[in-house]
Amino acid sequence: MIKDVPKQDRPRERMLDLGPGHLSNQELLAILLGSGTKSESVMTVASRVLMHFEGLSLLKDASVEELTAIKGIGTAKAVLLLSALELGKRLHQLKPGERYIIRSPEDGADFVMEEMRDLQQEHFICLFLNTKNQVLHRQTIFIGSLNASIVHPREVFKEAVKRSAASIICAHNHPSGDPTPSQEDINVTRRLSECGKMIGIELLDHLVIGDRKFISLKEKGYL
Repeated sequence: MIKDVPKQDRPRERMLDLGPGHLSNQELLAILLGSGTKSESVMTVASRVLMHFEGLSLLKDASVEELTAIKGIGTAKAVLLLSALELGKRLHQLKPGERYIIRSPEDGADFVMEEMRDLQQEHFICLFLNTKNQVLHRQTIFIGSLNASIVHPREVFKEAVKRSAASIICAHNHPSGDPTPSQEDINVTRRLSECGKMIGIELLDHLVIGDRKFISLKEKGYL
C-alpha cells in the first residue's frame, strides 16, 4: 500500500521535490486517482488503467463506461480523469497570443487537425480571417453529414459579417479518416463560394480533414 512506501518515494512527494516532468505516467495517474482500494494501492490501480488502455494514446479517448469497468475506478475517479484529459487537449489546442496566420492549405490544416481528426461525427467549421489572413474566430457551424440544404450560407456569412471578416476558410472532417471529397462536399463548396462573391467575403478554401491527412478543394480546382 502507498502508506508503506517511504514518504520521499510517494508520487505527491516526488512531484513536490522534483516537479511533474520527473514522474512516470503511472505516478501522475496515481496522483489524479488519489487513493486505491482496500486491497490494492493507488499505484496498482494506476498501473491497471495504463495496461487496459495500452498506455496514454488510447486513454485520451476513454469513456466513463470504459474507465468504470476497471477494478478500482468509480464514477468520481473516471470523471476526474476525463476532466484532466480534456484540459490537456484544450491546452494543446491553444495558440500563441499573436493571431494565427494562414498562408497555405497546410497552415489551415495544421490549425484544426488535432482537434478534428479523431471526431466520430462530421463537424463543419469556419475560420474567419482578417485582411492579413489572421484567424479572428473559429466556429462550429454544423454537426452531422454534410448536405447543401443543411449547411446554409446564411449561417456561415452571418458570423463572417458579425466578425467583420475579410475572408473565410471552411473545414470538415471525415470520421473514416479518408479525406477524399464527396460530390456533396464539392456542391457545398461551390455554393458557399458563389454566395461569398456576392457579398464580398471570399471563401479561400474548403479543407477535408482525415486522419493526419487532408485535401484542399482549392488545390483540387473546385474554387
